[in-house]
Amino acid sequence: MAYVPYGYTITEGLVAVDEKEAEQVRMFFEKYISGLSLAVAGEQAGIQKTHSSMGLILKNISYLGNDVYPAIIDRETFDKAEEVRNKRAKDLGRIAELAAFTSPSPIERFKMRKSEGKLPDDPVARAEYLYSLIESEV
Repeated sequence: MAYVPYGYTITEGLVAVDEKEAEQVRMFFEKYISGLSLAVAGEQAGIQKTHSSMGLILKNISYLGNDVYPAIIDRETFDKAEEVRNKRAKDLGRIAELAAFTSPSPIERFKMRKSEGKLPDDPVARAEYLYSLIESEV
């Protein structure tokens, strides 16, 4: 069975707007933009979904309309919700700025010393010993 986003239904083989759910989707967007959290905005709009499902509704471009789905949300509302979502994520530190990310460069060259004698019988001890033979060339 194909997935049909909240706010839509299949009628006579075609995707149609479920007006009750579509109104809830519109209200959800409005309440989210006004400052409510995903869960609270969804709850107040009458949508009983998980937090992650509410996030998916917020990001679903099908609500703008396309060849399959009739529009439920206008572009201005959708873009405003995305702007609010990005701002909140940034304010909460959930968006890592790649330019500011400083991580040491990985060591790309290494060599392995020759084993001295018989390898231990215990697999853990053998692995520890073999890993101890690895040295960086940098």
